[in-house]
Amino acid sequence: MTAPEPPLSAHSSGLAQLETRLARDLQDLCYPPANWVPPREQDGEAVVDAVIVGGGMCGLVAWLALSRAGIRNVRIIDRNPQGREGPWVTYARMETLRSPKTLTGPASGLPSLTFQAWYRAQYGQAAWDALDKIPRPMWMDYLSWYRRVMQVPVENGVALTRVEPEAGLLRLHVSGAGQSTILTRKLVMATGRDGTGAPQIPAFVTGLDRAFWAHSSDPIDFAALRGKRVAVVGVGASAIDNAAEALEAGAAEVRHLIRRPKMPTVNKFMGIGSYGFTCGFAGMDDAWRWRFMNYSFATQTPPPRGSTLRVSRHPNAYFHFGKPVASVRRDAAALEIGFADGTRLETDFLILGTGFTVDPLSRSEFGAAADAIQLWRDVYTPPKGEESRDLGLFPYLNPDFTFREKVPGEAPWIGNVYCFNYGSTVSLGKTSGDIPAVSIGGEWLGREMARKLYLEDIGHHWQALQDYAIPELRGDEWQASDLPAPAAASVA
Repeated sequence: MTAPEPPLSAHSSGLAQLETRLARDLQDLCYPPANWVPPREQDGEAVVDAVIVGGGMCGLVAWLALSRAGIRNVRIIDRNPQGREGPWVTYARMETLRSPKTLTGPASGLPSLTFQAWYRAQYGQAAWDALDKIPRPMWMDYLSWYRRVMQVPVENGVALTRVEPEAGLLRLHVSGAGQSTILTRKLVMATGRDGTGAPQIPAFVTGLDRAFWAHSSDPIDFAALRGKRVAVVGVGASAIDNAAEALEAGAAEVRHLIRRPKMPTVNKFMGIGSYGFTCGFAGMDDAWRWRFMNYSFATQTPPPRGSTLRVSRHPNAYFHFGKPVASVRRDAAALEIGFADGTRLETDFLILGTGFTVDPLSRSEFGAAADAIQLWRDVYTPPKGEESRDLGLFPYLNPDFTFREKVPGEAPWIGNVYCFNYGSTVSLGKTSGDIPAVSIGGEWLGREMARKLYLEDIGHHWQALQDYAIPELRGDEWQASDLPAPAAASVA
C-alpha cells in the first residue's frame, strides 16, 4: 500500500518551533556535558577517544550516546555522500518502514527528537493520525534533520580500510579524510546490516556474468528490465521489494523462487517485543539466547503485508514454493535455472534476495586478526535439532558490544572494537540495528565505554582527586567559639 503524500499545508515554522523546544530540552538536561576524558598524545600525535564508523541511524545514536556520556573527543566517518548514509535511499526499496510509526527509535529518550514530533511539527496532528506507515525516503529526511539539529559532525566520503594495533591504541587506515591514518582508543563499528559480513551470494551464480544477475543490495537499473523476464530468489522483505520495483518498471514477468514449502506469515518477535525482552535477552545464558534466535531464524520473519500486496496486485507476478535453486547457466538466449526437484525455468535476469552473511572472517578491515575473533560456534554447541551454521558465525560478544578473542592473548586489541551493528544480534539482541531498541543499545554503549575509559585512566582520576583544591568554603561562613566556662560548683 502506497503511503499518503504529506499535506500541502506543511510549513517550516512548526519545525522551527520544535527545534527551539528541543534546544531548551537539551539545555534543561545540561547537554552537552563537559568532556571528562583526559587528552592523550602518542609521539606528539593527538589520540581520539573513539571513532565511529557509519553515519547512519546506529552511528548517530552511538555518537549521541557518547556525547551525553561526556565522551566528546569522538570522530564519526561514513564512506557515502551526505544524505545517503545507510540503506534508506540506496538499496532499500520498500515503500514504507515495517516498524510502527509510534516507536521512538533513535530519539534516545528525547521526545522532541522523535520522528512523531518531527512529522507533526510540519504536517499537523490530523496528518499524523492519517499516516499508516513511515515512507522510506521520509525516514532518511528525518535522520538528516536529526544529524543537523544534534550537530553530529559526520565526515562523509571517508572509508575505513584497515585497523592495526599500536602501543595499546588502534591505528585506523582511512581514505578520503585528508589524512591517511587516525589514532584512537576505541572503535565503534556502526556499519549496519552487512557490518560484520557481506551480501550472501549462493554458489550457483559462481562464474555467471554479472550482467545477468544482481544481489538485492546492488545498484540495479530497473528501467533496463522493462519487457524482460525476471526471477527473484527468496521471499523475504528485500526480495519482495526488488520484485515490486521490477514489476513497476515494466518487467514482462517476475517469478519468486522460494525454497520453503509455504509462505511465512507470523513475525514471532513482534508478539514478545518489550523493554523486558530487550534487557532480558542480554542476560540469558547461551542456551536460551541461541534457542530464541534460532527459532526466529527458522520460522523466518515474513515480508510486510503491504509490500507483498505491492507485488501480488500485478497479474504477471508469480510465487513458486518448494523450489530451491540448484543451478543457473546461460545459453545464447536466456538463463536456465535448474531446481532440486529436476524442473527448470528460463528467465532473462536473476535477483538474489538472499540477505547477508554474518562472518567477521570476511571483513578485510581486521586483516588476519579477523580469525582471532571468537564466534558462537567456538563457544556453544547446540542440542540436536537446534543446529544452525548461520548463528554459529555470529561473533560472541562481551556485554558491552566488544569483540572477544578466540585464544586469550592472541589479539587483545579487538577488545577495544565495538560491534554496534547487526552482528551483535545473537549476543545482545536487536539493540544495534533495528528501530525499536536502538536507543537502548546506545545507552548501553555510552555507559560501558565511559566505564572502560574511566578505569583505564584511574591513575589520572585518582591524582585529580588529590590535586583538587578549589575551596567550597572561604572561611568567612563561620566564627570559632570557645566552650562556655564550666558553672561554679554549688556549696552545700
